[in-house]
Amino acid sequence: QVQLVESGGGLVQPGGSLRLSCEVSGSIFSIYATGWYRQAPGKQRELVADISSGGHTNYADSVKGRFTISRDNAKNTVYLQMNSLKPEDTAVYYCWAQSDYAADDYWGQGTQVTVSS
Repeated sequence: QVQLVESGGGLVQPGGSLRLSCEVSGSIFSIYATGWYRQAPGKQRELVADISSGGHTNYADSVKGRFTISRDNAKNTVYLQMNSLKPEDTAVYYCWAQSDYAADDYWGQGTQVTVSS
């Protein structure tokens, strides 16, 4: 069973930085596309950034130039470095993974990010 465990959320002031981590266990991480979604109160879940098994990255327009997604296959972990945070980045951030060889989506439990002074 594939499991995703996020860490790194918290409260930060506008302009600050946070790094989210997500460890994936239960399968061969290197064959998974993975990424981060977020959901703010009253809004739909939206893609923040994803990274393919080959390392190709994709970002939402709202975070381009501020967020960086990366992966470490040796540690089965995907990261989201978030800089220049804004109050509108406040949301629950969810880690996601999907195997290159199957259609099943896997999700973490979510981690709260709050940007406020």
